[in-house]
Amino acid sequence: MYPEEELLALSGLQHFAFCRRQWALIHVENQWQDNVRTIDGDLFHRRAHDAALRERRGDMLCVRGLCVVSHVLGISGQCDVVEFYQDPNGISLRGEEGLWRPYPVEYKRGAPKEKEADVLQLCAQAMCLEEMLCCRIEEGALFYGETRRRQVVALDETRRQSVRDMLTEMHELYRRGHTPKAKVTKACGACSLRELCLPALLKKDHSAQYLKEALEEP
Repeated sequence: MYPEEELLALSGLQHFAFCRRQWALIHVENQWQDNVRTIDGDLFHRRAHDAALRERRGDMLCVRGLCVVSHVLGISGQCDVVEFYQDPNGISLRGEEGLWRPYPVEYKRGAPKEKEADVLQLCAQAMCLEEMLCCRIEEGALFYGETRRRQVVALDETRRQSVRDMLTEMHELYRRGHTPKAKVTKACGACSLRELCLPALLKKDHSAQYLKEALEEP
């Protein structure tokens, strides 16, 4: 069980899955730099996070900007949207009659990705909700602004274990204050921290060659 002062940002799981160095620059070194994608994404999430919007549509209750925490995983953050559906096998909610089944929905500005960074963030949200509400969540969804469609995500044990493994590594790196070296990929071009990270300079250590050439000079 992690104490309050050791909780990491839930949103960092997506950064970590995308690039460990990016996560460390943001969450260990407290560095940040916006670009068009991050500003657009921030505006997109502000609409989804409006906690004042609480909607009822038939047997569904929609809650936005719900704060969640897991002391087992050592994370805290916010869910963009959690939909609660009336279900005889669900859980009780304060101020609401009947039983309800939670269904987390994470909003992303772009399009579905090959990597599972978004999926793992959604899975971590579900695991936080499970710990808080004493329930089991088998499924959630990702809503992408570019396609305007939902992608249903099965929250299976493989993904849950990936979340646990990544968070264990994140806590260890954070405890050590360690920032991993850059691993240059095609994704570097779209990263808002490219000018801070300088991946091209770290791609190869030229110090040995520099010393060799310097010693050979007449």
